[in-house]
Amino acid sequence: MNIRNTVARIVVAVIGGGVALGAILPGLAFGSAAPDRPVGSAHTTTPITHLVVIFQENVSFDHYFATYPTATNPAGQPAFAAAPGTPTVNGLSAALLTANPNAVQPFRLDRSQAETCDQDHSYTDEQKAFDAGLMDKFVETVGRGSAACIDYGKGTGLVMGYYDGNTVTALWNYAQHFAMSDNSYGTTFGPSTPGALNLVAGQTHGFATTSSAVTASGAVVGDPQPTGDVCDSRDATTAVDSSNKNIGDLLNAKNVSWGWFQGGFADCSVRHTNVAGVSSKDYIPHHEPFQYFATTANALHTAPASVAEIGHAGPANHQYDLTDFWKAVDAKSMPAVSFLKAAAYQDGHAGYSTPLDEQTFLVNTINRLQKSPDWSSTAVVVAYDDSDGWYDHQMGPIVNQSADPAVDGLSNASCGTTPAAALGGFADRCGYGPRLPLLVISPYARTNFVDHTVTDQSSVLRFIEDNWATGRIGNGSFDAVAGPLTGMFDFSSHHGDSHELRLDPSTGLVTH
Repeated sequence: MNIRNTVARIVVAVIGGGVALGAILPGLAFGSAAPDRPVGSAHTTTPITHLVVIFQENVSFDHYFATYPTATNPAGQPAFAAAPGTPTVNGLSAALLTANPNAVQPFRLDRSQAETCDQDHSYTDEQKAFDAGLMDKFVETVGRGSAACIDYGKGTGLVMGYYDGNTVTALWNYAQHFAMSDNSYGTTFGPSTPGALNLVAGQTHGFATTSSAVTASGAVVGDPQPTGDVCDSRDATTAVDSSNKNIGDLLNAKNVSWGWFQGGFADCSVRHTNVAGVSSKDYIPHHEPFQYFATTANALHTAPASVAEIGHAGPANHQYDLTDFWKAVDAKSMPAVSFLKAAAYQDGHAGYSTPLDEQTFLVNTINRLQKSPDWSSTAVVVAYDDSDGWYDHQMGPIVNQSADPAVDGLSNASCGTTPAAALGGFADRCGYGPRLPLLVISPYARTNFVDHTVTDQSSVLRFIEDNWATGRIGNGSFDAVAGPLTGMFDFSSHHGDSHELRLDPSTGLVTH
């Protein structure tokens, strides 16, 4: 989209408070071509009876897919060649690559440059980078390269860097064989915790103001840690609005098995080193959204009493170590809904992880899932918590406004004037935020398909709600307006074994 159109969208979406959400977000209704299917004591409205959400860290869409499906293919690196008929995406066109309005032009990061600085991705500064829709202040506001980290001489201009199919090869190959979106966004602006909360609850309001990362209105805009988590190391918060719920609460009410599985949950002291030699603890407390809710927290990190408990009520309260997921899979008792969080060194977060470490995790996980007896009824969603501040040229619609001069800065220290009544009227939830990658990998996923439906992190929440008929979260959750994921599926046919794809975890290339 060109600059003029982008500004037009912000004018309509932010200033035009009377515009109906349905006009901004077409196709909000959930559609399914399949009848109810029994799954033990639960039912699904699609053939998907097992959903695995792999929730990764800190990547904008352009950072990984700017030039998809065209890779540079230098000698000695994994080569990527697009299949005939591959659709294009809303990536970086020639004009945006050579006459970009930002202070530094976008540039390719080589596979040898997998380790980079972490960028600024705060709620306020991300809004400022958007500059009322001009998308031209990334270098000045969120670029954070310095001599203290690896910036390849780019300084704050590093924020304009992107990878192609020679580095994020596996993700490009998954996009070739399954479905991806080029129009999906962070539900709000901000870092990891708001993204994680929006994934499981569609809301960031109603939290204790015991942390500087929570605004005076009770909205989480930064990364407080969950109160009581034995691994906490700084100021913390917890949900205090008695009406706040998350998808775990809804699944429990329907007796649907589920769990959050995170690397390092069993032992907070465990560390790993990424391919660049950077060491980090596996478990990061503020990446675990269910720990913020009393109903789903496992503050002491209590292990499940048995493999049979995994996914069900018990001492672990549905919060587990990542190894517990594979115990359940090997026992042929994979939960109906599983959220997987990689150990930090493999979650893709710049600074302590890299695209190559992330690729190893994604490929090993998906290869192993394809060997599971449940694969024929499984969908894997690969989603991200925030953009890390990395440049992306496309602004999404602002479906929820906020006018808090203390934290909002999309335009003139605000993000519009009035929070949407349909979303509870809560302030400090400006969104949609930056555009993020989103892929669906499944025997029911469309093949080599790019979906343009406007979606956000709470669209994953909405898919779970609709597939297992849980109802909505309520209390201002973004699930009320979330676009559907169903455009990425074809439920009228089953691709079977032909829709498996085994990749090499090191190169991301197809093995057979």
